[in-house]
Amino acid sequence: QVQLVESGGGLVQAGGSLRLSCAASGRTFSNYHMGWFRQVPGKEREFVAAINWSALSTYYADSVKGRFTISRGNAKNTVSLQMNSLKPEDSAVYYCAAALFWSTGVVRRDAYNYWGQGTQVTVSS
Repeated sequence: QVQLVESGGGLVQAGGSLRLSCAASGRTFSNYHMGWFRQVPGKEREFVAAINWSALSTYYADSVKGRFTISRGNAKNTVSLQMNSLKPEDSAVYYCAAALFWSTGVVRRDAYNYWGQGTQVTVSS
């Protein structure tokens, strides 16, 4: 089992920045590839970014490329999402997730074995 707890969400104006963090506990964090997803009411949870266990590979959704940066600290069992130039359409509940296998499938929800409870991000116009 891996327990994931997100933090760092909040209210920010358009053009501003937020940094989300996800703290992992349980099994060896470095064994897992990590991802961030987001969801708004009435819509499916969508992929945002992913990072492999060594941090040498990352994927981003086209909608966030150039604005968001995913990173991880295996020594501290954390993964972060730095979000810059935020837009109102970035408003959502953001979820951290852990996956055992790395492939182009990490953009899919079913690639992930564990999920956090989510943190709300609201971007005002």
